[in-house]
Amino acid sequence: MAEQRIGVAVVGLGGAVATTAVAGVELLKLGMRDTSGLPLAHRTDLVPYESLVFGGWDLCPDDLAKAAHVHRVVEPVQLDTVAEPLQAIKPWPAVSDPQWCRNATGANVVPVGPLRERVAYVCEDLRRFRTEQALDRVVVVNLASTEARPDPTAPVLSDLAEFERGLDRDDATMTPGLLYAYAAIRQGCPYVNFTPSLGADVPALVELAERERVPVAGKDGKTGQTLIKTVLAPAFRSRALVVEGWYSTNILGNRDGHILDDPSSLASKLDTKGSVLDDMLGYAVEDHVVRIDYYRPRGDAKEAWDNIDLVGFLGQRMQMKVDFLCRDSILAAPLVIELVRLVVEAARRGEGGPQEQLGYFFKAPLTRGGTAEHALHVQERTLLRWLDAA
Repeated sequence: MAEQRIGVAVVGLGGAVATTAVAGVELLKLGMRDTSGLPLAHRTDLVPYESLVFGGWDLCPDDLAKAAHVHRVVEPVQLDTVAEPLQAIKPWPAVSDPQWCRNATGANVVPVGPLRERVAYVCEDLRRFRTEQALDRVVVVNLASTEARPDPTAPVLSDLAEFERGLDRDDATMTPGLLYAYAAIRQGCPYVNFTPSLGADVPALVELAERERVPVAGKDGKTGQTLIKTVLAPAFRSRALVVEGWYSTNILGNRDGHILDDPSSLASKLDTKGSVLDDMLGYAVEDHVVRIDYYRPRGDAKEAWDNIDLVGFLGQRMQMKVDFLCRDSILAAPLVIELVRLVVEAARRGEGGPQEQLGYFFKAPLTRGGTAEHALHVQERTLLRWLDAA
């Protein structure tokens, strides 16, 4: 494992999460000993962090040192330390479509053409990356901006044969996220969707992943506010405290926040955040409100504020308030790194299709049966059992 070279091809390589992840890995290669935020740093049976090699696509052509400087997440002294390897990484032109992500713009794009040509472009990038970097395996990670959500029940997504015909006829349902996921699986690359966008979580691509025995995982990384919900809600249920209402609001000013300022992209994000609470409690919380507001001055320093109204013994009402002043990319980047190590392990074991044991990392875990466990402590136990079963 220590001698392997694992390629990480990132959709959205120039974003705040990706540049933070790459900078972190480069610092680890230089001997940084602080592994705070990396929940599986103690698992030496997984591929080492130092084995990871990054590449990928972005709408902006800036090298990663410049991109990371713009995002202002990584401390300047840390960026200076790893400036040379970050400057050497420049994003490849991306497959993009403004129809699906109106606030994401950039000139570093593949010309819009037939869907088959666009898939072929991504596949060629993956083959070239593997060859030029002498990689043993390539993992594809979607960290791109949140896309508007097509109808997940559309016939073209229902099975692989329909999906293939949809590619042939340039079906308008096909989002860039679906094309990247399809190309990754076709190339035998484990695929991780850390975004709320549709990726491999449609029947057609699950079918392909299972047939090709390619691990797929997602979707929408569980980092801040939803992490807190998946800890607190099971505790309330355990103590028979009734959640009468839960008001959640987020303010953030990074590129992700700007993308979510578009209502169609925001709807995709709220869909993954909104369903978690009812599933954990076992009943519908009528007054469950989730807001995400773009507030430019905060940058990557997100504030997630929750007000929870509870009913206890003898009908007495209580409240809990949580104000999580967090760093969006600092929470997300280490989880992305761990997910890469985990899908590499799944591939080593010959496992394909949805990796349900990785639900620990996601708001809307990809499963085979359509139902998912959301309680963090249960998800963690499932993951550790899987790891120890090797």
